[in-house]
Amino acid sequence: MISVLIVDDHPVVRQGLRALLQVQDDITVAGDAADGASALALAGELSPDVILLDLKLPGMDGIAVLSELVARECPSRILVLTSATDPAAASLAMRSGAAGVLYKDIDPDALVRGIRSVHDGNVLLAQSAAGPLVRSAAHTAVSGIESLTVREREVLAELAKGRSNREIARSLHVAEKTVKAHVSSVLAKLGVQDRTQAALLAVRNERGA
Repeated sequence: MISVLIVDDHPVVRQGLRALLQVQDDITVAGDAADGASALALAGELSPDVILLDLKLPGMDGIAVLSELVARECPSRILVLTSATDPAAASLAMRSGAAGVLYKDIDPDALVRGIRSVHDGNVLLAQSAAGPLVRSAAHTAVSGIESLTVREREVLAELAKGRSNREIARSLHVAEKTVKAHVSSVLAKLGVQDRTQAALLAVRNERGA
């Protein structure tokens, strides 16, 4: 079962999401929170697999919650579900540690699939959010990927799954500091600024886009 913590300041949204998720065979709602402070407390108490997080919260906003969860090394996968359709907000959320960003006008079935996808370790972005980020890396030549060593390609593949340095280290059976060095090399060779852009570029290259 995939346990989910719902974080949204609107009771109707929380109730609607709960109703949608509770009828799924493989998903259970661990709890819900209406603000950032409650979200942090429940995340620590419940250790949900996935946190559905709104960006617009009273007091402590979603980005601040994201940053704090990352600082606390929260193992939950964080899927932002927001009405803020500004691509810059999506980019900031991904760079702050989100595993994905979806908009509230998403089809309910697609949202359920999205929860399963981020739980499986994938990076997930709404089409309109992914476009600007991909375009920002589009200038990078394919030769950048071709210049990567075998190990660097393995690290890039792990980045594309949304995995942290610690998770990559466990997967590849190497030290975390070694992974950090490989990530830095990958970013430099691809000419991108962060791991999110590297992951998106990897997905784009794999799809031949």
